[in-house]
Amino acid sequence: MHSPRFLAAAIVAGTFLLTSSSLTAQDEGLGKRVEEVERRLDLLAEEQENQRLGQAATVTPTEAVPGFGLAASRVYFTEQGVSLGGYGEAVYQKYSNRDDGKPSGKTDTADFLRAILYAGYKFDEHWLFNSEIEFEHASTGKKGEASVEFAYLEYQNCDTLGFRGGLLLVPMGFLNEWHEPTTFFSVNRPGVEKYIMPTTWRENGLGVFGEAGDFQYRSYVLAGFDGSGFGDGGFRGGRQKGSKSKAEDFAWVGRVDWTGVPGLLIGASLYGGNSGQSAANPRGGDLDVPTRIAEAHLEWHFEGFRFRALATDARVGESAQLNRSLGLGRMDGVAQEMRGAYAELGYDLLSAISPGSEASLTPFVRWETVDTQAGMAGAYLPDPAKDMDILTLGVAWQPMDQVVFKLDFQNVDNQAGSGIDQINFALGYIF
Repeated sequence: MHSPRFLAAAIVAGTFLLTSSSLTAQDEGLGKRVEEVERRLDLLAEEQENQRLGQAATVTPTEAVPGFGLAASRVYFTEQGVSLGGYGEAVYQKYSNRDDGKPSGKTDTADFLRAILYAGYKFDEHWLFNSEIEFEHASTGKKGEASVEFAYLEYQNCDTLGFRGGLLLVPMGFLNEWHEPTTFFSVNRPGVEKYIMPTTWRENGLGVFGEAGDFQYRSYVLAGFDGSGFGDGGFRGGRQKGSKSKAEDFAWVGRVDWTGVPGLLIGASLYGGNSGQSAANPRGGDLDVPTRIAEAHLEWHFEGFRFRALATDARVGESAQLNRSLGLGRMDGVAQEMRGAYAELGYDLLSAISPGSEASLTPFVRWETVDTQAGMAGAYLPDPAKDMDILTLGVAWQPMDQVVFKLDFQNVDNQAGSGIDQINFALGYIF
């Protein structure tokens, strides 16, 4: 719909043109007047288009789309055209000595950890493009990097079935898809979702998604891990991140969530595929390195309470052969089995003091256990330092929905007695 200013200008311009047409051909100013009117009409049309694009870029989502955070969902609430959003996190971390009294070897840091820009475009009611561009550690000159976190084309004709293709987030756990700082209480992401489900985990692929009644699902085929990057700390080094990904081996991942009770989400996901990518087997031929990760999760919101729980189990086939091919030591090897779980509870104090307030003040506690060498194959032995229990106590304050301040303490214990405790502080934002 045109603005009143635009319509008034058009009426004045039309009247001017009609009046001008009645002048004699000898009127020397006629041509210049017509040119001036046309110039002004062009300027008004450009202003109107800029206003339309600006409205599209600043539309505020009312809820998150399944599989994305609130800011990442912005393009879905745009009628047509450009959408812009983003988030960021600045983090301070202070480390203690090891539990055995030895120096930790770690340096306290203050880091602008992430600055994110979401850029999307909605072509029409069926087609859209969405992307996340990440800048880490404030400068590529100091071990920072600029990366594409996701970038995909999507087509959806009905709620039950849609198609996506491009660089996709792997739909496992909570934080790989919902990693905006306002979606979790703590400064650091849980170890389970850092090492076993290596957040942020993305890969080139394509697949389907949709909703059916109270169920939501996502199912993708992706380029597999590169097993040569696996280590004693889990799968993190095996991510290919869509950058010239080796595609000798592919994987499938699927996820289903149920939301039939208000405030409750129950779901599970499964990843399976080979990770050998044609690596040589010391016994001859190529390694397959079959890799499987399964997880189940639950989230419950009730009045001011939020509870989350997650458990995962991962298996790596041919791990002994992979360790030999990588030349890893007896206690540095890739595990045959990895396990992890956590439970987290928070309560918003302001929900009782000021019901309906946009602000929140949430003390929370999270306990987690993670073991990236829970089972070893052949002559390889587990490193007791990889079997960890982590207790996190903290508070998250949101003066408004889009801004958060976090403070927490992490008590890290391991079977080697070399755990390093830490205090963390962060500020975060989304838009």
